[in-house]
Amino acid sequence: MTEAARVMVVDDDRAIRWVLERALAQPDLAVECVERADRVLERLLEDPPDVLVTDIRMPGIDGLDLMARVREAHPELPVIVMTAHSDLDSAVASYQGGAFEYLPKPFDVDEALALVRRAVAHARERQRPVHAPDGLDTEIIGEAPAMQEVFRAIGRLAQSHITVLINGESGTGKERVAQALHQHSPRAGKPFIALNMAAIPRDLIESELFGHEKGAFTGATAQRQGRFEQADGGTLFLDEIGDMPAETQTRLLRVLADGEFYRVGGHTPVKVDVRIIAATHQDLEHLVDEGRFREDLFHRLNVIRVHLPRLADRREDIPRLARHFLAEAAKELSTDVKVLTPEAEAHLTRLAWPGNVRQLENTCRWLTVMASGREVLVEDLPPELREGDEGGAAGDWRLAFRDWADRALAAGHTHLLEEAVPDFERILIETALKHTGGRKGEAAELLGWGRNTLTRKLKTLLPEMAED
Repeated sequence: MTEAARVMVVDDDRAIRWVLERALAQPDLAVECVERADRVLERLLEDPPDVLVTDIRMPGIDGLDLMARVREAHPELPVIVMTAHSDLDSAVASYQGGAFEYLPKPFDVDEALALVRRAVAHARERQRPVHAPDGLDTEIIGEAPAMQEVFRAIGRLAQSHITVLINGESGTGKERVAQALHQHSPRAGKPFIALNMAAIPRDLIESELFGHEKGAFTGATAQRQGRFEQADGGTLFLDEIGDMPAETQTRLLRVLADGEFYRVGGHTPVKVDVRIIAATHQDLEHLVDEGRFREDLFHRLNVIRVHLPRLADRREDIPRLARHFLAEAAKELSTDVKVLTPEAEAHLTRLAWPGNVRQLENTCRWLTVMASGREVLVEDLPPELREGDEGGAAGDWRLAFRDWADRALAAGHTHLLEEAVPDFERILIETALKHTGGRKGEAAELLGWGRNTLTRKLKTLLPEMAED
């Protein structure tokens, strides 16, 4: 049986001590309440509790001073700071002093108990060694089959100068793949230049790509090289190519065909040797059909296509990616590496991640700054990621259904439709009847069936309800 966690409460307010002593009187907690910090400081330094809860403003040693002294000797001790003076300065001073969490008075008793329990969970893990994951310098992480296909494509193209089109949703890592293609090509020693078509105003795109001569337009006070010239001998990555205006598409096509162009306002051709890697989250074939993208340019770009999967389609990579991004964020912010608990890791793996790898990376950066302790619990996640599995099984049933099919086929199941369709229909019928209070005619209408169809399905799938 796990030993009860020791919690010390320091507050000169008798009422607060009384409330916390009773709220924290739990089988898994051993609580001690004291009035003044100076009377227990020596004992705190010699034999610290698992969690310290302290007020800020007290006679003698105040809470911030107490926290500083205790954390100097025991830096891993989680300290929860309470104060009735719930202003910004108090909160900032608490966090700057290394507080685990800040609890403004008056507080909800259940919230205080949950916070202490969370601090205890972190304290239990404080002796666990933390190691940065291997391969921090890895260009792309991916063990999922879909990512292995991407790696194979990069390998096959390693010695090639051929044009590549990368397809994938926003945030899937298209620029990283483009950089990897460049780094593993004969052009690796030359520039890699990236330009996002969607981020450039339409009237500046041609100047960005091809440069301009002095006086070519208002504000052009000097000659300027464009991205093509900057990338000469290397690789030009054109992200969101589907957003390129029609007139620029025409000029790009000429460059790809002739290897030369004119600066805006120029009359002398400029020759370049540039490999083009383009990327888009859009369906270029559909844009061609709609007349919004030149068909001849599409065929020029679509020599080799690499498809990047959504993060939700490579869930087995999420734990390793998260460890990688947490280590990167810690290095970037010069702080300790956060570690996900198994529960938090499993929770993240179930989410939908509509923002894909970029969203996961930003979440890890957020956790590095905002999570209270070294161990990241489910409760430490951003609120929008915390509730259930809304991104996975609950939020998009298709993802859960896809996962089930993948697992079933991997396990050797056959005749999946015979297994899935009856369950699918049974769930829909039960839910529709629940919404109509058992009225079958209304339930049939909700499902888009006739009354006779519902009656027949009930006899087969839910015979106990057929006669009701």
